Amino acid sequence: MCKNLAKELKEFVLRGNVIDMAVGIIIGAAFGKIVDSLVKDVIMPPIGILLGKVDFANLYYQISPKGVEYPSLQAAQEAGAVTINYGMFINTIISFLIVALAIFALIKCVNKLQDSVNKKEEKVEEVTTKECPYCKSTININATRCPNCTSELK
Repeated sequence: MCKNLAKELKEFVLRGNVIDMAVGIIIGAAFGKIVDSLVKDVIMPPIGILLGKVDFANLYYQISPKGVEYPSLQAAQEAGAVTINYGMFINTIISFLIVALAIFALIKCVNKLQDSVNKKEEKVEEVTTKECPYCKSTININATRCPNCTSELK
């Protein structure tokens, strides 16, 4: 039973789909890091300046302790304060939207390529037959005599 299970596992892992999925996950994780850096280091600073020098990563709501204010989110977390980090949430939403846009653009390009390949294949298939002018049967385009009615074709 263990040999059979090991064999099935090996077949599953060596399938092309599993390997493709693993490569996709690895590339996706790396792409996610690039997008996070893009949002934190490139997109959010200018938006913060436009909104009055706001650093979105430092936007938070302090739940406890009441009456104590901290200069930054990091200081609040180091002091053990309970916070709702809505600035980080905004950054995450923007990262998600960028990833979704990139995936949409990639899928749109792949679909366009697949459509053009499918259209070329359809054109090749359409030119392989013709109709006999006498008996109206479908015959090979290179035929000089109809195999159905034996008429000579021009």
